[in-house]
Amino acid sequence: MLTASPNGLTPLMHPSGQVRPSVYPGGIESGYGTALYFGAPVTLATTGFLVASTTNQDWLGCFCGVSFVDATQRAQVSSWWVAGTVATQIEAFVIDDPLVQYAIQATGSLTAASVGDQADFVNPGAGNTLGFSTAAFGALVGAGVQGQMRVLRLYTDPDNNWGDAFTTVVVQNARQQYVANKVAV
Repeated sequence: MLTASPNGLTPLMHPSGQVRPSVYPGGIESGYGTALYFGAPVTLATTGFLVASTTNQDWLGCFCGVSFVDATQRAQVSSWWVAGTVATQIEAFVIDDPLVQYAIQATGSLTAASVGDQADFVNPGAGNTLGFSTAAFGALVGAGVQGQMRVLRLYTDPDNNWGDAFTTVVVQNARQQYVANKVAV
């Protein structure tokens, strides 16, 4: 890609053929003051609630929506959590299987030598006014170092090639909260 237009994690596939979100009943604390955008990495905090991930930490998976009953007692379904929402009966949806593969745009140019390497998120909690994540794939960490995402291959798209200014790659979670970490190759 020649233009920087990161849109967070886009779930692509699972070896089973089905990419399914897990349901986290009560997964977001009512009034939680940080937006959770569609396609953003989220972390399960020690409080038992989902929170926006930060750079250089283990993460659970990709946020993909929420249902809740709002302050007017109306049931709501949304692809993102608006910061400060006061609600009850909250159910968060997260793609948390460590085998799921995602597309994500890098903040710079990547080559085929990137396969097996890892990187952390850039702006993991950022998003746009439409509720979509603008998280991106950061600088490669190098062999023997732990990053948040592992490069599997180039994302197949006619406008995407190794060496482009903002390469889009296929990645997996390299720091999943329920699975032991494995460093970059």
